[in-house]
Amino acid sequence: MSRLGAVRDEDSFMTKEPCCRSGFVWTALGMRALLAALALPVALPSLEAQAESQASAEQRPIPFVSGEDLTGTAGTATGVRRVVAEEKTETGFDRWWNGPTLLSGAENPFFDLREKAAKNGVKFTGSYQGAFFGVIASEGGSRGFWSQQINFGSEINVGKLLAVEALEGMVVFGAFRYREPEISSNPNTFVDAPASFNPSSWYSGTQFRVVSFGVEIRTADFLPLKDMFVLRGGWLQPQREFLEQPLSKLFLNTAINSSRGLGGNIPFSSSFSSWGATLKLNAAGEYYLKGGLFMAFPQGTASTNHGLAFAGYALDPGLNGLFAIAETGCTPTLGLQELPGRYAFGGYYWGLENTSYSGTETPGQYGFYFQADQMVFREPAPPSESRIAIPDAKTFSAPVTAEKPKFSEQGLHTFNMLTFAPGYNNTFPFYFQSGLAYAGIVPGRDKDFLMAAIAYGAYQQLGGPDPRTYTAVLEGGYRFQVNGWSFLQPFVQYLIRPAGTNDVRNATILGFTAGLVF
Repeated sequence: MSRLGAVRDEDSFMTKEPCCRSGFVWTALGMRALLAALALPVALPSLEAQAESQASAEQRPIPFVSGEDLTGTAGTATGVRRVVAEEKTETGFDRWWNGPTLLSGAENPFFDLREKAAKNGVKFTGSYQGAFFGVIASEGGSRGFWSQQINFGSEINVGKLLAVEALEGMVVFGAFRYREPEISSNPNTFVDAPASFNPSSWYSGTQFRVVSFGVEIRTADFLPLKDMFVLRGGWLQPQREFLEQPLSKLFLNTAINSSRGLGGNIPFSSSFSSWGATLKLNAAGEYYLKGGLFMAFPQGTASTNHGLAFAGYALDPGLNGLFAIAETGCTPTLGLQELPGRYAFGGYYWGLENTSYSGTETPGQYGFYFQADQMVFREPAPPSESRIAIPDAKTFSAPVTAEKPKFSEQGLHTFNMLTFAPGYNNTFPFYFQSGLAYAGIVPGRDKDFLMAAIAYGAYQQLGGPDPRTYTAVLEGGYRFQVNGWSFLQPFVQYLIRPAGTNDVRNATILGFTAGLVF
């Protein structure tokens, strides 16, 4: 067949049989439409899911992965995914090293026994402090001195011990100590200041000493206010019962740490203990009123009585008298940061006969004091480290409980005190001390303290060619908290007119103190 014939035959397929060809075309088109119709229901959900995924990917919850925390908008993709450091498992060594005392922790039978006793109401306390005083310049020259003390005590909660809830407000207590008596422990032998300005607050009442023992009774929750009344009685330290100023205990000079003006006029020091009782009323809010009555007797701080002068002045008990002291104040928290403070006003009467500077006999001594302690700045609290609770690791629908923000313990504190007394029979008619202490000033050292203080005592003017005018001391230091139960603290003291006159040169002392809690 010729090519022309072949072409014509193909043409005949297109032209000669129109009915057959048309039916085939429509059949093909119908099949395509049917397939499309069948595929549409399947394709639509897929397209919708794809569109939804593209449109709202930032709003859908994303899976929670172990070891990660999600922050931002409800933990969605717009939030931030961050890896959380794995929590370190605390070992027995960690619990011991970071614990409150040297003889505490876990995985030790003795330590466990002490902890069990504490839960049953029997607590034991102990501490050691030692200090090196490097006297660089003074009236006596230069020399080093080492002073130290060790303290022990115990408290027994009668209610917990006997498992009687009604008696849990009753506590029996006792405290004892030992201070180094050697002359090589007393830097004041070179400085030549009055005892109330001794560079070491530990060189009084030396050797073994019974500090206190007695009973404390609190009303607990039996009255409208918790511990509305607190009664203490026994062999007590008045200095520990009144003028509570914890930050002053960071310093070593006796004036700042212990006597605080009152001790320059009467035996108000860490070495005076006596029979007595105190009653404290905690009124509504932060207000309180406290009074105390004690036995007064001569030579109460002498080392020779070892805190055992239960009869007072044994050589002549007729010389004993009464010591009365009262104090009122408040302990407010100021501002949104709830800055704690303490403000108090008090007065005392020491009822022992004495001779005034004019030579007349007086029945006793009295004076007044004012205290103002306040935290003035608090560092911002660190962000919360708590994770968001996710019940099933797939949804964030569960509500998140917002915790009350915790306040930082780091910040600047100030403590201040003034005392006034008549000049005719008191060594220091006027005294003041003022100090600053910053907790956690170095980043990462939250429990360290940077501190500085000044104390000034004005003498009664007696005339003469070189009368005593005043004695002052400046002290500064930095306390490194080594761990939970020990510290190291370098310090400097500068005493101006140590004896109150120009006859004794100023003194400079560099040193360090260290301590631990048993």
